[in-house]
Amino acid sequence: MAIRLRRYQGNPILLPTENKWENKAVYNCGATIFENRVLLLYRAQGEDNISRFGLAFSDDGYNIAERLTEPVFEPDPDTEYEKLGVEDPRISKIGDSYYITYTAASEYPELFSQKPEKRDGARIWRVRVSIAHTEGFKSFSRHGVIVSHIDSKDGVLFPGRVHGDMLLIHRIEPDIRMAVAEDINRFKERGPVFGPRPSSWDSKRVGSGAPPIKTPYGWVMIYHGVNSQDHYSLGLALLNLNDPLQVLYRSPSPILEPEEPYEKNGLVNNVVFTCGAVVKNDELLVYYGAADSVIGVASMPYSDLIDWAEEHSKK
Repeated sequence: MAIRLRRYQGNPILLPTENKWENKAVYNCGATIFENRVLLLYRAQGEDNISRFGLAFSDDGYNIAERLTEPVFEPDPDTEYEKLGVEDPRISKIGDSYYITYTAASEYPELFSQKPEKRDGARIWRVRVSIAHTEGFKSFSRHGVIVSHIDSKDGVLFPGRVHGDMLLIHRIEPDIRMAVAEDINRFKERGPVFGPRPSSWDSKRVGSGAPPIKTPYGWVMIYHGVNSQDHYSLGLALLNLNDPLQVLYRSPSPILEPEEPYEKNGLVNNVVFTCGAVVKNDELLVYYGAADSVIGVASMPYSDLIDWAEEHSKK
């Protein structure tokens, strides 16, 4: 069966405000269920172009009921890795804690740049996967950069341990890779999970989306793919329940692609990009950044996702 997400007719659900830290763009939010509400931890940019995280809540999953006026997570002034901000939070609950994986953004010192071809006056970006955790989203404990030796982003933790280990999905361009750890500070690489496919909607590069969803038939992973025209779309991958390095199936076509004006025109055109999804009232709700400017939500019956996983686990 082929499945697709259905956009909420009231999209976008979250837009920039007049607050100077979020008056340019809001996008790429992590999502979780917290105290029976949908919690959205979103990336915001304002006048200084530095990324910070804001916090909003929804009671029904679609309409914003509460939104804080100040950021809840900002770049750490004591680390060189966050000089340009904190980006793209993803939330995974493990035990009683909510772990936030995010990208720490900074510039390479030019003498040590891994990308000398970009010394043309443009910023030489350095991106690193970092982690923090919280119990109540009022304060956060930082663990810092956990993949320090190379540019890496799109980090997300599996919600729960597998064979006693914490599993991390991240992207070293152009592939999705996996690392494992017995504790949060000691991740070791385990190799690639999957990469781009020629002549497809994900032909240029791939990256993780929301935390993988555990089903009886495998881990369902919502991921983003970029094609040769730099259009960002969303698709599904099914990973083996006991060995997530084993890919059982990948969707041949997107479940969501840029079609609406707010997805096709913005700070970065033609982008739908998710960092968070929740299951509420038997619906899968996927929250996504549109054109790096606003936030939308799209959904499908959760039973459709389970049926899809069951069908493709047998192939």
